[in-house]
Amino acid sequence: MKAIAQRRDAASVETLVGRVLCHDVRDGAGKIAVEKGARLTTATAEVLLATPWEEIHLLVVEPGDLHEEEAGKRLAAAVVGDGVEVKAYTGGQWTLTATRRGLLDVRREALTDANAQEGISIFSLFAGQPVEPGETVAKCKVTPLVIAADTLRAVEKVARDARGLVAVRGFKPTTIGAVAQERLEPKQRARFETALKHKIEWFGGRLLPIRYSGGAARVVAEELTALRAEGAELLIVAGASALDPLDPVFGGLTLLGARMERHGAPAHPGSLLWLATWDGRAVLGMPTCGMFSQATTFDLVLPQILAGQRVDNRALAELGQGGLLSRDMAYRFPPYRTNAARGELE
Repeated sequence: MKAIAQRRDAASVETLVGRVLCHDVRDGAGKIAVEKGARLTTATAEVLLATPWEEIHLLVVEPGDLHEEEAGKRLAAAVVGDGVEVKAYTGGQWTLTATRRGLLDVRREALTDANAQEGISIFSLFAGQPVEPGETVAKCKVTPLVIAADTLRAVEKVARDARGLVAVRGFKPTTIGAVAQERLEPKQRARFETALKHKIEWFGGRLLPIRYSGGAARVVAEELTALRAEGAELLIVAGASALDPLDPVFGGLTLLGARMERHGAPAHPGSLLWLATWDGRAVLGMPTCGMFSQATTFDLVLPQILAGQRVDNRALAELGQGGLLSRDMAYRFPPYRTNAARGELE
C-alpha cells in the first residue's frame, strides 16, 4: 500500500480508477459525492472529476493488499465460533450475533493475539454473559482502508486454531431436582416454587416436584436419593443454614459420600452459596436471599453448570472479580423476564 496526494491538474479517470479514497469528497452543494474508503471505479472517478477540489489523498492497492471491506468480511468469518453468525455490515463494522440462547464464550488469549495485529479490531461482550438468539455479542472491523493480506492470514490462523474467537455455549436441557427446608410457610413455598420453575424453564430444563425435608440428615439423604432415582441430573438444595456445620443438609451429604467443593462464594449478594459433588453430579446450595426473585451468585453459577462448564472451587473463587453484584452488574444475569431487570422475576 502506498499513499499519494493527487493534484487535480494531473488527475484523469485512468490515474484514479482502482485507487482508494482516504476522505470524503463533497460537491458544490456540500453533499458527499464520493465517500472515504471507496475503491474508485470509472463511474466514481468521473464523479470526482466533476467536483471542485485541488488535491485528494489516495491509496494505491498493491499486490498482497486487501480493501477494508473484503478484509473485514474475511475477518468476521474467522471470528465466529459455534453458536455465532455474521449478521450485518454497517458503518464499516461487521455485526456478530448469537444463534441460540446460551453462555458467551470468548477465547480471550486468542482474541488478544488477533487484536495485537496492526489494523485489527474485534470487540465483544464480556465472557460468561447469558445471551439470547439474535443478540449482538461482538463486532469487528479492519481499521485501515487497505491492509496487508498477510495480516488477515495471521488472524485467520489464530482464529482457526481457537475454533473461532467468539462462541455461544448452548444450555443443555437438564432435569433438575430440588430439596427445601420444610419450615417454609405455604406462601413462601409457592413463591419459591414459582421462581425456581421460571428460572429452570428459561434454560430449557425441567424441574421435578420440589421436596421438603425435615431435621434429620437421613431424611435429607433419602430425598436427594429419590430425586436422583427420578432422573435428576442436577440437585439444588435451598434453605440450609449454611453457617451451621451440623445442619442436616450437610449431614445428609456426608451420609451419601458427597464431597464439598466450596462453602461460600466471594460475591454479594449470595456469599453463602455452596457447591458439592455427589457421584460426579453437582449439588448446588442456593443462598437464602436467592430463593425468591433476587439475583444472586446462584444466577451466575447455575448458567455455567447448565452450559456444560466445569464448576469447582477454582471457578467459584473466580467470582471475586466482579463479585460486587450491584445493579450495574445486571448484564451478567440471565434475562428471565423481558419486562424486568436481568436476573429479576418481578
